[in-house]
Amino acid sequence: MARNRPYTCGLDAAIDVVGGKWKATVLWMLEDQGPLRFGELRRQIPAVTEKMLIQQLRELEADGLVHREAYHQVPPKVEYSLTDYGRTLEVALRPLGEWGHANMARIEATHA
Repeated sequence: MARNRPYTCGLDAAIDVVGGKWKATVLWMLEDQGPLRFGELRRQIPAVTEKMLIQQLRELEADGLVHREAYHQVPPKVEYSLTDYGRTLEVALRPLGEWGHANMARIEATHA
């Protein structure tokens, strides 16, 4: 997606791309499970609305992180997968996920 501002640092640029409530989770699921259909992604992230998931997937696709493959068949089939560029985020997301897992009880307690 085209951005209309200069970035102040690398973290600013990274958050601009993966920021959003569900983007990191979508990337995590696609990294962990490989290509997934829309319905499969929706079931993996039950708290996300269909509208929001569509929006997040479109933005990730526009940023070149996710590939959308439409199969011309009946019924229609669409799969989402990470691009090579999207897979480069694994080295950044994995430590963040591990940190979240290690601190989940504390995070849940402070956000209760």
